[in-house]
Amino acid sequence: MITPAHIPVLTEEVIQALAVQPGGRYVDCTLGGGGHSLLILEHILPGGQLLGIDADPVAIQTARKRLSTYRDSVLLVNDNFSNLKSICFKYDFFPVHGILLDLGLSSLQLTEGSRGFSFQYEAPLDMRFSPDQEITAATIVNEYPEEELARIIRTYGEESAARRIASLIVNRRPVKTTTELAGLIEKGVGSKQRKIHPATKTFQALRIAVNRELEVLETTLKQAMDVLGFEGRLVVISYHSLEDRIVKQFFQHEAKDCICPPEIPVCTCGHKATLRQLNRRVITPSPEEIARNPRSRSARMRVVERIVSQEEHFDIIEKMCVQPETGSGRNVWRRPALLKELRKTYALV
Repeated sequence: MITPAHIPVLTEEVIQALAVQPGGRYVDCTLGGGGHSLLILEHILPGGQLLGIDADPVAIQTARKRLSTYRDSVLLVNDNFSNLKSICFKYDFFPVHGILLDLGLSSLQLTEGSRGFSFQYEAPLDMRFSPDQEITAATIVNEYPEEELARIIRTYGEESAARRIASLIVNRRPVKTTTELAGLIEKGVGSKQRKIHPATKTFQALRIAVNRELEVLETTLKQAMDVLGFEGRLVVISYHSLEDRIVKQFFQHEAKDCICPPEIPVCTCGHKATLRQLNRRVITPSPEEIARNPRSRSARMRVVERIVSQEEHFDIIEKMCVQPETGSGRNVWRRPALLKELRKTYALV
């Protein structure tokens, strides 16, 4: 049922990690071609629901067709997953049993030449996930100061030749297309002793900067804690060390009761663990999967489980759902019916 155009990674591992069950409520924050969503839907019926989020309107259209068989059980939202909490609140889609974040580019984005994500296709330097975003890769390449351009390439691409590449770009401005930029880097830096194309890391850096990917990831991980229900699962698949480091550090931080510095003998932070790490070692694709889908080779999956008590989680949801009543100075429930259902869920009635 998976089309050759888009092959989701770690499929069996994702379903197992999410503990997908009939009647469950799940969020696919990175809908893409709908591959993971389709597999989740196949496991949550009868009674299950799926919320799919993607900033790319083309992905929403593609996934809507692909998931049409399950249209009564799926809700697709064209938005950035950095708004996860407000999206779930808007559609009364919480608490949830599981959340998936697959941070890789979909094959649809890589093969659609006009988007500028790949230097294998000649295209304008765009790289935006959403057409509503103002800054494009062309903006950064042709308008940013050389020092800032070098910082972006070095920080987000982990490129050792960042200063040289930035100098080459600035001296060649304006650089208009993907192939022009890739050719400039290849000619100026060379490809000797490199396992990948010399422009790969620069393209990664530009894409991350254009879409603010690392900042968005940090924001979303925090929001996921409020949306996940009791013992809900959060599964994150990353593809480069910058993403994986953020995920690993966040999970480690939230899995501890005390985060005081080692030199402090008595805990003063009051921090309580909000999740439990379910895999101490990162989960990677098998050699067989990499052979079938070479793009999966850099995938790294981490899994955690929400451990907040039912009473604490109800308090979190209550804060999300109340708002001040105009002129009264007191808080009121926006959705009384939702309050009734939540009380029933948490056995408070």
